[in-house]
Amino acid sequence: MASDGARKQFWKRSNTKLPGSIQHVYGAQHPPFDPLLHGTLPKSTAKMPTTPVKAKRVSTFQEFESNTSDAWDAGEDDDELLAMAAESLNTEVVMETAHRVLRNHSRRQGRPALQEAPGLQQKPRTEAEPPSPPSGDLRLVKSVSESHTCCPAEELRKLSWSGIPKPVRPMTWKLLSGYLPANVDRRPATLQRKQKEYFAFIEHYYHSRNDEVHQDTYRQIHIDIPRMSPEALILQPKVTEIFERILFIWAIRHPASGYVQGINDLVTPFFVVFICEYLEAEEVDAVDVSGVPAEVLCNIEADTYWCMSKLLDGIQDNYTFAQPGIQMKVKMLEELVSRIDEPVHRHLDQHEVTYLQFAFRWMNNLLMREVPLRCTIRLWDTYQSEPEGFSHFHLYVCAAFLVRWRKEILEERDFQELLLFLQNLPTAHWDDEDISLLLAEAYRLKFAFADAPNHYKK
Repeated sequence: MASDGARKQFWKRSNTKLPGSIQHVYGAQHPPFDPLLHGTLPKSTAKMPTTPVKAKRVSTFQEFESNTSDAWDAGEDDDELLAMAAESLNTEVVMETAHRVLRNHSRRQGRPALQEAPGLQQKPRTEAEPPSPPSGDLRLVKSVSESHTCCPAEELRKLSWSGIPKPVRPMTWKLLSGYLPANVDRRPATLQRKQKEYFAFIEHYYHSRNDEVHQDTYRQIHIDIPRMSPEALILQPKVTEIFERILFIWAIRHPASGYVQGINDLVTPFFVVFICEYLEAEEVDAVDVSGVPAEVLCNIEADTYWCMSKLLDGIQDNYTFAQPGIQMKVKMLEELVSRIDEPVHRHLDQHEVTYLQFAFRWMNNLLMREVPLRCTIRLWDTYQSEPEGFSHFHLYVCAAFLVRWRKEILEERDFQELLLFLQNLPTAHWDDEDISLLLAEAYRLKFAFADAPNHYKK
């Protein structure tokens, strides 16, 4: 068992930041600005006020809604988009895919297929019967029982769950995230309007980045971006400037959290996916933006901002003060692992390794620091296809990810070596097959435990 002195020596030697040292930067002082409502505003040369200007009383809800357009998505959340967001994944299709992936992997490894998780057995059904959804998910029950033929939104999610082909990934991500409407005729106008809106934010706010009230936010963003990966992409001056603008504007527009370290990593997958539409690069780590026209880069920047905002809308409690969302998810991960692999849980406990010491980063960065970028992109194909993929389903992916290393974990008998291993897992050579296996196992866990919380609570 590790002594307190050994742990202090370890943290000092490894120069590893404790989870609590994540720096929060607050202080967004501006009310939401809607360029379509206010028109094009001239650049202000005066210093931005250090306290919020008292807004005029809003006379109607519609005016209030318009003034907070990025929070309410005024003008685009019609019945079609709501239906798209509410449609859940077809359970039978995904379970079939999960079992196929696991069988294929077991066959390659020359061992019997993994035993079916509890709760996965389904009774035989006739062709006329709809597939049986997991109990407790009313949205899924409704979507399956009311439609025997799949609507386009549900079909898109089903097809995307097992991975999206590279040529259609940019458009598919924009649809799955809710950024673009399902109606083809509305897409060009929506793109033009949202891109125009983003650059109006730039014109109105970005010049205030060096003002006293915002300089801490901008300084932290400026420090964090060069630490990101892949370096070959991030250190290109054009890319650095784009990321700085996206993150600063998001922080100004979301004062509940402001900028928090970890949010910066979430820009990269969207940016890389969208820019690869215009490049022939085979490796996502080797993207060179120097030959991309300025107008195209501007459009990609705006699209990246809005899609990242959509993602963060679902996990913003991860980044508010004290990061309660992450604290809760790490605790849930600990409870889940204690039920699905008690020897691994007991081994970590015996060596005084707490889940917060390694899993905080898994939640804060959505595993982006644990797997290569190409694997993150494949992972996000599924996350965007799953209801609450970046929050709820991610928990089960983390559990499957930890148990994936059970042999190596149980072989480690030293606190320092065990923690170093968990913080530097050997995934550099992972590919889509590894991610598919991980996702299949995560879905099995979700199916078994998601609607039975007593299964993972002692």
